[in-house]
Amino acid sequence: MILEAVLTSLDDDKAEDIVQIDLRGKSAMADAMVIATGRSSRQVAAISEKLVDRLKQAYGLHCKIEGKDTGDWVLIDTGDVVVHVFRPEVRDFYQLEKMWLPGQAGQ
Repeated sequence: MILEAVLTSLDDDKAEDIVQIDLRGKSAMADAMVIATGRSSRQVAAISEKLVDRLKQAYGLHCKIEGKDTGDWVLIDTGDVVVHVFRPEVRDFYQLEKMWLPGQAGQ
């Protein structure tokens, strides 16, 4: 339910290259991770802010959010889903997908 709301919000706000990673059985921190890209620092911050607002309105969730002020990499912790919204260069640098997706290591 939260995951679907996250994916819908990101899509509605024109986030790019949205990747969903199932963490069940891999990590105790969350059930899923979502990684997305915004075209600029301003868009990254706006996508993140709207997502947090929508989750608060729909589910009464008070998400933890970090990095919104700089807009390079924003981390949103909903409890069940961890969301990372990056600028393209920052996402390329950290390559979180390679750490979590099967068959991506070492590429």
